[in-house]
Amino acid sequence: MSEENLKDQHLTEDQVDEENTEEDTSGFDPEGFDPNMMAGVQEMMAKLQRADELEKEIGDLKGKYARLLADFENYRRRTNQDVLDAQSAGVGKAAEALFPIHDDLDRALQAAQQNPESVLGGIQGVYNNLIRAFEKLGLEQTGKEGEQFDPNFHEALTVVPGEQDDVIVQVYQSGFRIGSKLIRPARVVVSKK
Repeated sequence: MSEENLKDQHLTEDQVDEENTEEDTSGFDPEGFDPNMMAGVQEMMAKLQRADELEKEIGDLKGKYARLLADFENYRRRTNQDVLDAQSAGVGKAAEALFPIHDDLDRALQAAQQNPESVLGGIQGVYNNLIRAFEKLGLEQTGKEGEQFDPNFHEALTVVPGEQDDVIVQVYQSGFRIGSKLIRPARVVVSKK
């Protein structure tokens, strides 16, 4: 290329400004857009912004849910452990109350080997200790002869003729309750007129 061609290609500063001005007038004109189209674009931008806000909110809620779930799982584990601990404590309390009876029965068996006639008094003493241990645990014996039959606490095995209705005349197996909660029903024979 000759130097003259290069000069022709090289524009002056004024010429460049003129060319840029011409391009600006032929390019983007925000005033020329349809107002409905601009409103649609603005609405779309607002919806995109709202979508971003909702995504952030969803992320926050997922985090809160994960923490809540972890807290619940920890609570469930602690509660299960508390139940197991309470059961163990209850069994321990019952065992402590029954240990003296175990010891009395052991002594009664040893005494029976040496003198069988002496056993009756020892067994009566062990039985009395057992009833006292039950009372310490809050157990109340139900189903005694002469007591009024109560289907909430007694199980009638048979009915026999008698002078009064619904009176216990014989006890096959004593029942036990704690307050109004039945632990084991008494198995009894009931009278009917």
